[in-house]
Amino acid sequence: MNRRLLLTLTLFGGMASTILAEEPFLESQEVFAPEQIHNHSSCIVECADGSLLMTWYRGSGERTADDVQIFGARKPAGAESWAPRFVMADTPDYPDCNPIVFVPPNGTLWLFYPTILDHHWEGALLKYHVSDRSEGEGPPSWSRSGVLHVTPTGFGEAYQAAMARVDELGLQVKPELVAQMNQRANDELYQRLGWMPRVRPLVLPSGRWLLPLYTDTFSASIVGISDDEGASWQFSTPMIGYGNIQPALVRRNDGTIVAFMRNNGPGESVCVSQSVDEGETWSPVERSDIPNPGTSVDAIRLESGRWALVYNDTVRGRHSLAIALSEDEGKSWSYTRHLAVDPDQMQAFHYPTVLQAKDGSIHVSYTHGRRPEGSTIVHARLNEAWIMEGDAVQEAP
Repeated sequence: MNRRLLLTLTLFGGMASTILAEEPFLESQEVFAPEQIHNHSSCIVECADGSLLMTWYRGSGERTADDVQIFGARKPAGAESWAPRFVMADTPDYPDCNPIVFVPPNGTLWLFYPTILDHHWEGALLKYHVSDRSEGEGPPSWSRSGVLHVTPTGFGEAYQAAMARVDELGLQVKPELVAQMNQRANDELYQRLGWMPRVRPLVLPSGRWLLPLYTDTFSASIVGISDDEGASWQFSTPMIGYGNIQPALVRRNDGTIVAFMRNNGPGESVCVSQSVDEGETWSPVERSDIPNPGTSVDAIRLESGRWALVYNDTVRGRHSLAIALSEDEGKSWSYTRHLAVDPDQMQAFHYPTVLQAKDGSIHVSYTHGRRPEGSTIVHARLNEAWIMEGDAVQEAP
């Protein structure tokens, strides 16, 4: 162990001492061999028996390909490799995309995903399946399924108010585009279709579920709220910040919820918004100092109290994937280490998801694309000590 690192970590007291007791480790493996078909947008969850369940979408394209299906795979507790893949959900002759799996405290298993009705993201229809148990072999046995109808309140007014600030913020947006989008924002069909998940829900101490959603129609985000374990849903005020999508939610000790979002608009950094009323309303969207090349991020609170953020730490390209730790609930990031880097920028490592298992280990899954092999999903298992060790540890003299 690096002596300088040891001294630094000891200053943080018992929490750091516990982490130091662990030997740093990183284990990484492909869930399946790369193939000449599109595998993307994974999500990983721990089941009740300690096994892992992963889902992603697979097909000859994305929203434009009718053979796109939701796939899954399991890794039994203690197993060295992932079991064979299986189909989790499929709407025949329609593309199904962006799946997330979720195991709430009641032990059920939820799958959320959009079916694309017209080969455009604007035509996404949000659906769900529920199983009475998360563990098992092969595909889950769904006990019920349905459409989650998203009904935003005051979306048109909120969107028009945001667009009125375009000139004030110095953004270069064509007036005809502003007029077109303002008109769409008042159209109920555009408001209610197009919502998609990317990151699993956050469960609050009150028992409330927060399901982060976004729409490419308006490059905006919203949160689905359920106080009855998914039996009914209401929706938050929208987060509208000229290109903020795919929110990942983390809760601070004082109850403030922070949304970290992909920047799909102007600027080259992660977008951030906050809620102080359990996700019902959100602050104006701001740009952080965390670099973002226009790709997905994920963040969680760890049992140690630290926050972990997985993201592409570039402003261009997806060839570098990093994980960072925060000691102050997301205000700054003290430690960063790379999960994957290609200096030649020929490979892509992106769309990460992160969770902490009951044994304290951190799990990350992400898309890995490389030529000419194709694409696969990678699963990495690591601990906080590995992140805090840094990319290049130099022994002190």
